[in-house]
Amino acid sequence: MSSEGAKQQEAHAIDATSTAVMPFRPPPKLLPPYKVIMHNDDKNTAEHAIITIMSLTPLNEQDATERTNEAHTTGCALLLVTHKERAELYQEQFQSASLTVTIEPDA
Repeated sequence: MSSEGAKQQEAHAIDATSTAVMPFRPPPKLLPPYKVIMHNDDKNTAEHAIITIMSLTPLNEQDATERTNEAHTTGCALLLVTHKERAELYQEQFQSASLTVTIEPDA
């Protein structure tokens, strides 16, 4: 074996047996959950609301229809719960589609 090959093999053996001590890091905290709530209005059709919910959220047609009917009947419906930044994004996206959505902490 050449001396270069022996050096590489020795370096590899040292790397394989050495252990690095990593500083302790506590696990990341979960972000606090926020509710995304859709409100009933008189300017949008149910069809528009259902299509928008399906295009912006992971909800399927049946769930989107149920949430739309609930908002129409009771005045508002819980669409989903997510972290604050995502909830704010949903709020902006629904506002761009002319639907009223608010967010609040899920306490």
